[in-house]
Amino acid sequence: MRLARNKLLLVLPYLLMIITNESIKPTVKEKPYRYLEVTAINSDFKMLNKCSWIGHRDTNYCKDNHVKILKPYLDTTDVFYFGEISLLRATGSYRIANIFFLILVCPLIIWYSLIKIIDYLIEINKLKKSG
Repeated sequence: MRLARNKLLLVLPYLLMIITNESIKPTVKEKPYRYLEVTAINSDFKMLNKCSWIGHRDTNYCKDNHVKILKPYLDTTDVFYFGEISLLRATGSYRIANIFFLILVCPLIIWYSLIKIIDYLIEINKLKKSG
């Protein structure tokens, strides 16, 4: 049971992301962004009504036109955001580092932490019931 739970917690976020992307894909009317033989779902045009890949080249456009609630915190979050991008670029291969750290390492750390928290909570509840 525990192994099945752990596997489900590992796979579920990726499945949710794929399901969300695939369900949105048919609704996109703009020409998709294409780079190095890879086609994205969204375009790279500047649009006021939704985000696009333009944010990868013009972060300020997105911040000026799409960020509403978190605008007061941008001075704080930008330090981490641009610091992370600088670290990924410093590896010499931004794309590979991005995939390795942001798609593999960080989610695995979060997954492991979540599993440990759940296990500790189960253990605490058992101790409460027995004590």
